[in-house]
Amino acid sequence: MQIFEELQERGLIAQVTDETEIRDLINEGKATFYIGFDPTADSLHVGHFMALCLMKRLQQAGNKPIALLGGGTGMIGDPSGRTDMRQMMTRETIDHNISCFKKQMERFIEFGEDKARIVNNADWLLDLNYIELLREVGTHFSVNRMLTAECYKNRMERGLSFFEFNYMIMQAYDFYRLYQEFGCNMQFGGDDQWSNMLAGTELIRRKLGKDAYAMTICLLLNSEGKKMGKTQSGAVWLDPDKTSPYDFYQYWRNVNDADVRKCIKMLTFLPLEEVAKMEDWEGQKLNEAKEILALELTSLVHGEDEAKKAQKAAVSVFAGGSSENMPTQELKEENFSEDQIGLLPLLVAAGLCASRNEARRAVEQGGVSVNGEKVTDTKAVYSKADFEEEFILRRGKKKFTKVTVA
Repeated sequence: MQIFEELQERGLIAQVTDETEIRDLINEGKATFYIGFDPTADSLHVGHFMALCLMKRLQQAGNKPIALLGGGTGMIGDPSGRTDMRQMMTRETIDHNISCFKKQMERFIEFGEDKARIVNNADWLLDLNYIELLREVGTHFSVNRMLTAECYKNRMERGLSFFEFNYMIMQAYDFYRLYQEFGCNMQFGGDDQWSNMLAGTELIRRKLGKDAYAMTICLLLNSEGKKMGKTQSGAVWLDPDKTSPYDFYQYWRNVNDADVRKCIKMLTFLPLEEVAKMEDWEGQKLNEAKEILALELTSLVHGEDEAKKAQKAAVSVFAGGSSENMPTQELKEENFSEDQIGLLPLLVAAGLCASRNEARRAVEQGGVSVNGEKVTDTKAVYSKADFEEEFILRRGKKKFTKVTVA
């Protein structure tokens, strides 16, 4: 099976503009394609991870990826899927986030001469002359048509700033510049990006003629990633300081039964023949599939050693055994008041709850225990001395951490 057909089989491709040409380019390893990453945080998350897996697959098939970092577009913010305007970031914050992204991307993609590239769209967007942009690019866009795009239509009732309205033009211009400077002939993105991606393809063809070989492929990838990338406690990050390898493993180990086979198909590099054998797995076999998923993806992100440690810790905790390899949360002096900490702020500091209100609900619902004993008093308080011996904090059946003091 060739790579384009494999992407289809794995359920990744939603829409394309030129299927025959795209199939031939990808299968022959002749595609130079880009995926954009706006640096809205100092770590990539699970939604980005899906895009990185796609880039890795295509690079292994001989195609050349371009990771486009949005040093310019990140200063505007993509309105797609948002109900309000994104908070504007400083130039310093964006540059820091980009630096973090680059380090994490290198785990997945091989960068170098005649391999993959990292490009920052700040290199051209920040130097644009506004009048020149309106004349050279703006004349190719119909406002009426832009307003029908899902990324804008969903915001019209709540209000869409002119600032954000420019995002589609900026993204289209990105593709035009990548096409001219690097021979980028294809762009990939989630189905929520379809309107923006079409704008880029059309801009190239209008400015350079209909023979310009620029194409678009739209995947289920990013929209699925946005759903999977968040839990009740917040985002699932690729940075181990934000989401530990254990928590990352547990996240995938606990995906919904209905999603596990889809995740294995879309995200792992297991052969499709092997994945097909899992189609009828139920009960304990389905749990085995979740363990395979968690181990494969944790190995991709954090390395095989960390993945095996996370798996061993998970098995040990559920079996009631040793806390060795269990994730550890270290409390600092500022977490205490007169050498004491309440249960609710403890749950937040340990990363088991996103807020005190969430922690309160967890305790009131009987879902919190310390060293195996249920705690139902929301006003419970612990001293530093309580952490001198093993202190295992649990929320529900699936979230554990060993708490220590610095």
